Amino acid sequence: MLGTYYYHEIIRKTIISFGTLFNDIHIQHKNSSDSVISDMKVPLAYGPTQKFLARLEQQTELNKSVQITLPRMSFEMTSIDYDATRKAGITQTFRAVDGSSNMKKVYMPVPYNIGFELSILAKLNDDALQIVEQILPYFQPSFNLTVDLVESIGEKRDIPVVLNSVAFQDDYEGDFSTRRALIYRLQFTAKTYLFGPVADNPEGLIRKVIVDTYADTDRTTAKREMRYTVTPDPTNANPGDDFGFSENWEYLGDSKSYSPTNQSDI
Repeated sequence: MLGTYYYHEIIRKTIISFGTLFNDIHIQHKNSSDSVISDMKVPLAYGPTQKFLARLEQQTELNKSVQITLPRMSFEMTSIDYDATRKAGITQTFRAVDGSSNMKKVYMPVPYNIGFELSILAKLNDDALQIVEQILPYFQPSFNLTVDLVESIGEKRDIPVVLNSVAFQDDYEGDFSTRRALIYRLQFTAKTYLFGPVADNPEGLIRKVIVDTYADTDRTTAKREMRYTVTPDPTNANPGDDFGFSENWEYLGDSKSYSPTNQSDI
């Protein structure tokens, strides 16, 4: 069963979408007259915090004109966990249309939580606080991202990104030659979905629905009262078209049942 190649890039898209949340954050410095003297866009990179701390610690010449820029932000994926609370039926499928109007069949997606850690490194506490205050108000405690999970069938979903915790660390140890780094660590969880392979749907579109209503829940003794039939209008409409529905109610009052296999009452 395993071995059918497919790659929807869902985890990659989720990582990129998470990073775009924080790629346009600025800090400002003001003088004594409250005038802005500098406006800086905070750099953002994917990678662990230890990587940037190591660059600070291993800088041999502290008076060098070019050093690692602070403040800066980094983020990384920390975990992938199955979320049983959002589980759907494993055998349920839904139909969708690709870009060429071909019908496709897809199994219901599997819910997974992807953990992220966003690290804010700063030399001055005021710089770090400016960044933190531009992030926290948007998470109450979640912020929804719209991600095109399966591009071939246009499956877009809102992915809640939940802020779990905020931690603070003043990484300043050693003598006066050691460069100080204030670190804020924000833990997030993105509640995404993973889809399996997209298969062709030989059954085509459902163009007619029949519902029979009974006078009692015991269908062995109850008589069939009414039949509700609905079809698209026009009948050859496709999912992306502008169409309506034709509805019909029919009184029956018999003890027969409709057989989908024979497509008749028996």
